Amino acid sequence: MEVKPYSDSAGKKEQVERMFDSISGRYDFLNRSLSLGIDVYWRKKMVAKLKQDKPESILDIATGTADVAISLRKLGPQKIVGLDLSEKMLEVGRAKVGKRNLSGLIQLVKGDSEQLPYPDNSFDAVTVAFGVRNFENLKQGLAEMRRVVKPGGKVVILEFSRPRIFPVKQVYDFYFRYFCPWWGKLVSKDNAAYTYLYDSVNAFPEGDDFMKIAKEVGYSHGKAERLTFGIVSLYTVSK
Repeated sequence: MEVKPYSDSAGKKEQVERMFDSISGRYDFLNRSLSLGIDVYWRKKMVAKLKQDKPESILDIATGTADVAISLRKLGPQKIVGLDLSEKMLEVGRAKVGKRNLSGLIQLVKGDSEQLPYPDNSFDAVTVAFGVRNFENLKQGLAEMRRVVKPGGKVVILEFSRPRIFPVKQVYDFYFRYFCPWWGKLVSKDNAAYTYLYDSVNAFPEGDDFMKIAKEVGYSHGKAERLTFGIVSLYTVSK
């Protein structure tokens, strides 16, 4: 069953864009507060997966307010492109990039992750943090990432997953199901965004199920790593 943020008849892609436009002004604050700051550690682990590869060109999909794109500069690339559906999220990201004098390195563009506006074999690496569960067509999005990465290049994906051990599983479920929607609604004024977070995480094919889909799309040398008691998973696959 497809999970969408709102109950109207619009497609998931349109609804996701509307949702992120709505919460863009408070998105970074909500990320820090709801994750208790652990999201910074998760992004560091993600970036570290590419350290040995030394990619010169990187595409960061669902870049949002550009946190990952900014973190990727530590790898010393020549070009970073951040792509997102939400123009308002990108506006926040461009302000952050400009404040750090990184506009010559990081380009933020509005675009569709399932129809990437780049030729085959354009990037040395592709990253996505907390974005693939928002895809309208997961296989199509994964296939597009594989298309634009160069042969041998890595695609690194960070996404929420579901803890399996007691009592983390129970605490996590309560936190995501009740506290996150309450706090998210209070801060962002969007009634649905953080209820959608819980629903979309539960509907997402995590772990082995995700790796199976990646293999079906054509990826090889896949690895899934669970972080912070399984709250998130880090997937690394190659073309």
